Amino acid sequence: MRIKDIPALNRPRERAIQDGIQCLSLEELLAILIQNGSKGMSARETALEILRRYPTSSEILNLTLKQLLEIKGIGPAKAVEILSALELGKRLYLQIDHQKRFSLRSAKDIYLYTKHLFYEKKQEFFYCLYLNPRCEVIERRLLFMGTINRSVVHPREIFKYAYLSSASSIACVHNHPSGSIEPSIEDIRLTEALIQLGKLNAIPIVDHVIVGDELYYSFAEDGKILNL
Repeated sequence: MRIKDIPALNRPRERAIQDGIQCLSLEELLAILIQNGSKGMSARETALEILRRYPTSSEILNLTLKQLLEIKGIGPAKAVEILSALELGKRLYLQIDHQKRFSLRSAKDIYLYTKHLFYEKKQEFFYCLYLNPRCEVIERRLLFMGTINRSVVHPREIFKYAYLSSASSIACVHNHPSGSIEPSIEDIRLTEALIQLGKLNAIPIVDHVIVGDELYYSFAEDGKILNL
């Protein structure tokens, strides 16, 4: 059924105006973004096809241009509009989340604060959490993606942002897409180097947490860092 064939009060735009945007289903929200259907396929049918192929929230949030262009009725312009809406939502959510002052006083606090950042990620992401003297997060910054080792994780970048944010300490956290939380040789070498640089710069590394599937490993809890 084409949207124009749906009774006016049941159309996505009219429902949004009358009942509020929060009352719309994911299918209806996507149909509004798609706007116009293509030959033989309405905007609503196109939205349903997206949800059929990518049924989970995580898959929707991480849609790519290539994936959208493979769907009948989605051209470059529509794909970019959908991706822009998704990116805007993610950025606003992270900005609100980031503005809250979280106090991280344990490895578990760090894990709970960051674990959503790694949900269903297929490569390694390395974050630094810059803390004030009360262990509250001043800034959270994604610094590197890909295989984490000393050749790609540049300590000067880590400590540059520490100085810019006037941080008193740093917590590092990255994921293992395999689900394993066992630190690799490179993880250990990198952490040892950062600990030494933290001492030289008087900005200690308080922990390096590795996030896996519902579990985490903490260098501090394992006795490898003595700042906490």
